[in-house]
Amino acid sequence: MSPASMTQKYSTLSPSLAVGIDEPDRNLALELVRVTEAAAIAGGHWVGFGDKNKADGAAVDAMRSFLHTVHFNGVVVIGEGEKDEAPMLFNGEHVGDGTGPECDVAVDPIDGTRLTALGINNALAVLAVAERGSMFDPSAVFYMEKLVTGPEAADMVDLRLPVKQNLHLIAKAKGVKVNQLNVMILDRDRHRPLVEEIREAGARTKFIMDGDVAGAIAAARSGTGVDALMGIGGTPEGIVAACAIKSLGGVIQGRLWPTSDDEKQKAIDAGHDLDRVLSTNDLVSSDNCYFAATGITDGDLLKGVRYSKDKVLTQSIVMRSKSGTIRFVDGEHQASKWEGYARKS
Repeated sequence: MSPASMTQKYSTLSPSLAVGIDEPDRNLALELVRVTEAAAIAGGHWVGFGDKNKADGAAVDAMRSFLHTVHFNGVVVIGEGEKDEAPMLFNGEHVGDGTGPECDVAVDPIDGTRLTALGINNALAVLAVAERGSMFDPSAVFYMEKLVTGPEAADMVDLRLPVKQNLHLIAKAKGVKVNQLNVMILDRDRHRPLVEEIREAGARTKFIMDGDVAGAIAAARSGTGVDALMGIGGTPEGIVAACAIKSLGGVIQGRLWPTSDDEKQKAIDAGHDLDRVLSTNDLVSSDNCYFAATGITDGDLLKGVRYSKDKVLTQSIVMRSKSGTIRFVDGEHQASKWEGYARKS
């Protein structure tokens, strides 16, 4: 057998895994982990120092610097944006080295700035990438009503149904009783009626202060002790989470939730139907998308950044929907190489 024929025989990929020359490929995944590691290391220096703005600023600066080394032509679709009045990683900013595949980029240098400032669990540095034109544009509507659950009940739940009915459908799909379900929900006054509905249905609630990207992933993954995420959270976080759920299986459903008449009018002017329930595929239409996250504080999903005299330790997760691959990455970094991102006293 000739070398050429041997190469052809042993290098064939399943058509479902193949990507075109202009599409993002598997090598992008580990490049993205480098970006979230940098943001986590920079933001992690501010854990417990009570200043969420400085923590976020450090993470933004590091993430932006490393993004510009990535081999792709990216445009920030979900950025720090108008809500945060951000001067960097704003919607429409071009990132990457300008070569390679054209991509939509969603960033959240710190999902959980308050968690970071207070030293509370579950703060993450998060990044999602998909093929150009595939991420939903919420048109400055910053919040959405969400429902997330795992693969078992993905085809059964519907955000338009009563909470009790959705919980019974999830319990039936999982083969458990409703009183065995745990529903994750952001601890907000606006959720008091929802909490009452969940408890009256017989399920238990698990509150989180912030960080519903981690919450959405917990709801979609098995073995986390979380069966669903419900409630109103950030629209950007919903789109980022959709990229992860594309790899995990499960479903995220969302419905835009304007907080003012001005936001409502912007959404209507942009052509949004505020009654429409958006599915995972509506939020991210590409089947070739990536999600990367690095822990800043310890949490249910990842360990936080650890600093020592000569090392910085990180733990990350990276997912690729095309292959359905999920990798956990433990990083050991020389502290001396990262002194430029250290907190200045």
